[in-house]
Amino acid sequence: MKPHKSSPSSPKRSSAIAPIIVLLLLALVSLYDMAFSNRYPPIHRVASSISSSSASPDGVASACDFTRGEWVPDTEAPYYTNLTCPFIDDHQNCIKFGKPSLEFMRWRWRPDGCDLPRFDAARFLEAMRGKSMAFVGDSLARNHAKSLLCLLSKEAQPVEVRTAPEIDVTGRVVRRDYHYGHHGFTISLFWSPFLVKANLSNATLGQWDLHLDMADARWAARIADFDYVVMSGTNWFLRPSVYREGGRVVGRNDAARSAAAAGNSTELPVPRAVRAAFRTALGAIAASEGFRGKVILRTVTPAHFENGEWNTGGDCVRTRPFRRGERELGAVEAEYRAAQVGALRETEAAVRRNGAEMLLLDITEAMDLRPDGHPSRYGHPPCGSVDGTFVVDCLHWCLPGPIDLWSELLLQMLLSQQ
Repeated sequence: MKPHKSSPSSPKRSSAIAPIIVLLLLALVSLYDMAFSNRYPPIHRVASSISSSSASPDGVASACDFTRGEWVPDTEAPYYTNLTCPFIDDHQNCIKFGKPSLEFMRWRWRPDGCDLPRFDAARFLEAMRGKSMAFVGDSLARNHAKSLLCLLSKEAQPVEVRTAPEIDVTGRVVRRDYHYGHHGFTISLFWSPFLVKANLSNATLGQWDLHLDMADARWAARIADFDYVVMSGTNWFLRPSVYREGGRVVGRNDAARSAAAAGNSTELPVPRAVRAAFRTALGAIAASEGFRGKVILRTVTPAHFENGEWNTGGDCVRTRPFRRGERELGAVEAEYRAAQVGALRETEAAVRRNGAEMLLLDITEAMDLRPDGHPSRYGHPPCGSVDGTFVVDCLHWCLPGPIDLWSELLLQMLLSQQ
């Protein structure tokens, strides 16, 4: 009698195929994770700085990544309004200028798997007693600082320290200081949109010479005076720029291709210039012998112009946040964020050797989901503008608004470090 052949459905054949199917499924899951986790690559340094599985009894959070989550409806009133906070610049005073929908104030960031405690002004001021904090960067750094001043106004009002101001070539005050006398706490704001030394070489073209290997001395020379430095700035790098190192031209961006000063220099991708500038700025802090505080690098915040750019009819008229997965992070923002993170990783060891510490305040994913929180046309009177022909603003953030999240995260970062 011939041996009986196993049928296709026999146990032996099935047992042989089963492990293969399991391996294929595991491979598919791994590919899925790789594809979607790379949208916002996790920065483990951040998770250790601002994370929580739940709020502890003392209001300090500590076990899950605050940078991943979604915006959910919030029934509580905003922390402040334009009637209770005197620090709101007109360009971000969306209530004053009649933004049609105020729904942008009625959402709250909910991290995955944990709760983010609400901002506690008294707790923040107590944590900062006898200390000082500098915000270094462009107009979004100012936007953040004004948000923090408004959040703290529920508990205390600072006195602006008036001195003879240094005026930048753009007409902006280089430094402003706000002092909380009862707490001995000072917030300082430094205007330094490139973080490195920059000269306006052609006012007609709006062209800049950027010395990528020299930190802007207007803030760098004073860094030892501060306990905390919140650093940011990417938006000005799109302006026509010629890049210099050691005084020599080493490249330019695309916007400066017709500049005589650029000569035959090579075009360099803007993210490379961003990375170089942040590396130089952070390196200046590492080299500062008197600084023993904490540097907090805030990541890029996306703009939300739709149907055009700021000068070609673009606007931001949405009235609700995006749902997670509804919008992909733009390639430019992803490259800028990667440049910032790369610069941080390159300089972190040197900063630590000097007795200081470097942290990442990663707000990119959360803010990418908030197209509704910008002033649009409501940061000025109907016939006015933000800056010259800049009429529609989909870059800065309304106060109050989604930007208040940055200080909620900042508070948790500071408390966890203590």
